[in-house]
Amino acid sequence: MIQTTNSKSGYYENQPGFGGLVSNISWYARKKMFNSLIKTVDLSSEKKVLDVGVTCDRRQESNFFEKLYPYPENITAVGLEDASFLEQEHPGLTFVKTDGSSLPFADKSFDLVVSFAVIEHVGNRDQQRAFISELCRVGRTCFITTPNRWYPIEFHTALPLVHWLPPSWFRTILKWLGNIFYSKEESLNLLSESNMLSLFPADSQVYKKHFRLFGLISNLVFYLEN
Repeated sequence: MIQTTNSKSGYYENQPGFGGLVSNISWYARKKMFNSLIKTVDLSSEKKVLDVGVTCDRRQESNFFEKLYPYPENITAVGLEDASFLEQEHPGLTFVKTDGSSLPFADKSFDLVVSFAVIEHVGNRDQQRAFISELCRVGRTCFITTPNRWYPIEFHTALPLVHWLPPSWFRTILKWLGNIFYSKEESLNLLSESNMLSLFPADSQVYKKHFRLFGLISNLVFYLEN
């Protein structure tokens, strides 16, 4: 049985060897996404950036944007977990502990809002739509990523194919396997490209990009101009 925890962090720690492989693959994929971001957006030293969904986890790939972005003094990082250590690791950065669905910032406070693999963890489709709307409210542009539901391996659980079943069946199987955390819709609600496109505000101009792992689309990336 796959070892589980009660949070999205630390899921693979009890799987010798496997956790390191997953972490390395994830770090590789996220660096590719960061490179795509800097090619898409003019990230000058004057741009104010909001990163929604930072974590207290200390794995290699965690909070990768803060590790790679060259202007930490321009970053405001928000998350539900206590990631205040980011202020020490990246001098000039500001951390705010808050819910990404109700951000304590004025409209268009930021030149860019980024959110990497968070949207699948915020609840049902209405809550996901509200989350994206909030990102668009505070940002002039948004860069949002999520794993592709139709990739044959489900990245959070490392299970093959069962996430292609109707969501209720998938969640039931996770319960059978003892993975109570990810069996809940509020913890994991996977999205396809069509699901994502249905969530964006009608007045946004949306650009999409695919990332591939072993030749198949593993991650979906969307860039929005409001």
